[in-house]
This record gives sequence, C-alpha cells and structure tokens, in this order.
Amino acid sequence: MRRNVGGATHRGFLYVRTDGTTRLAPVRSPVIRSAKRWHGPDDFWVSDDPTLVDLARVHRWLSTQSYWADGRPYDVVARSVRDSLTLGLYGSDAVQVGVCRWVTDYATFAWLCDVFVDPALRGRGLGTFLVATATAHPEVKDLRLQVLATRDAHDLYRRFGFEPVAAPERWMERRR
Repeated sequence: MRRNVGGATHRGFLYVRTDGTTRLAPVRSPVIRSAKRWHGPDDFWVSDDPTLVDLARVHRWLSTQSYWADGRPYDVVARSVRDSLTLGLYGSDAVQVGVCRWVTDYATFAWLCDVFVDPALRGRGLGTFLVATATAHPEVKDLRLQVLATRDAHDLYRRFGFEPVAAPERWMERRR
C-alpha cells in the first residue's frame, strides 16, 4: 500500500493528498538519481546521465541521417530526450558518438527508440554495445514488455531477445 509521505517524489510522480485521498500526479522535473556509466570496447562508454547528451548532435543525426525521424524539429528532440531514459554513447574523449532512449512507465512497459550510432563509427560493435547496455539497464531490464520498431536491424535486436510481435492484430497505431 502506498502512503502519502508529505509530498515525496518517486520516479517522477508526486504523492499528493486531495480531498482526503492519495493519488499520483506527474512531475515535469526529471527524477534525481545517480547516473551510471558502462565501459565497452576501445574505451567507448555509455552513460544515462542526461546532462552529457549533446542535443545539437543528436538532433542533427536524427533529423538528417535517420529514416524514422527525418526533419524532426529540435524542440521535439529536446523534449523526447528530457522525458525519456536516454543513454549516450561516448568515445574516450567524451565526444558523443551514439544515442538511444527508452520511453517507459518504469513499471510494465518500455519502448526502445532512436537508436543511432555515428555512421563513421559503424561496424565496430558499438551498436551492439549500446543495445546490450540499454537492455540490461536496471530501470528497464525486468519490465514485462519491451518493444521496438526497425526497418533493417532485426538480426541485431534478435540477439537481445526481441521477436516479431506475437499478436500484431492486437496492436494499432494513430499517426499525426
């Protein structure tokens, strides 16, 4: 049973008392937690520290070099990075060379999206390292359902347990 603890926050929600009841209200500020870092091949590393993300670089990659986010405005990229569990991939010089993010409720569901590695560094196992780190992240690794969509990287994601949707007739989408 959850209890109101005087306005305490937990995972981006504020426990508030309204008319004698306790409820969860979303808080727009990010959850304060310890950032983590994972080390990979050739001194590359991944971090979930949102302050390290190079938004201009991520925007350029997604809006000009990806098939799924072509033309995505900067402010949309900034909001999506802010409101997701975003992992950056960095070189030994701390320059960002890749990104991915989880859209999640941290309880039952997570969607892996915007997985991108700088084209100049592809073929070195960095995408595999990034996805391995993302799927093992302690905030999402045990969630009941993790999904993603891809046009051309099915073999990569299969290595991490992703399969075609079991019942595609149950899924629907709404595009704007």
